[in-house]
Amino acid sequence: MSFYSVYIHFVWSTKHRLPFLNSLKLRTMMWTHIRENAARKGIMVDFVNGYSDHCHCLVSLAGNQTMQWVMQMIKGESSRWINELGILEEKFAWQDQFYAASVSQANLNKVREYLRIQEIHHGKKRFLDELKEFLVENNFQEFHDSFPGAEAPGN
Repeated sequence: MSFYSVYIHFVWSTKHRLPFLNSLKLRTMMWTHIRENAARKGIMVDFVNGYSDHCHCLVSLAGNQTMQWVMQMIKGESSRWINELGILEEKFAWQDQFYAASVSQANLNKVREYLRIQEIHHGKKRFLDELKEFLVENNFQEFHDSFPGAEAPGN
């Protein structure tokens, strides 16, 4: 029997970081849908939250799951779902890229709390600034200035 515990903190943005999810009601619908759809696919979403232009998702990976597969299942299906609802004026899309970092057991509650306060947090800090901090904290400093979307309006 194999034993494993692998938690990944995923972060991804809307296409061109457009604020598609511009209301708390819409964000809540999206996060609920992501959690429910993931469960149907056998993906254990521990926590999901975000803001108008991005999503944070804490996932416990199963032994047969890859990060790429999880992101494909979550992002692809949630884009299709929201577009089928027809509640947005423009076609919704997530950006192709994503950030992923492992989370130790010792830091799970810290990450959960950080995800829980996204509405407050992004009243003070822009997503791009947050993302750059993540990249530097995880030793991706050579890439943070060239991360896709860095040139988008509102920087």
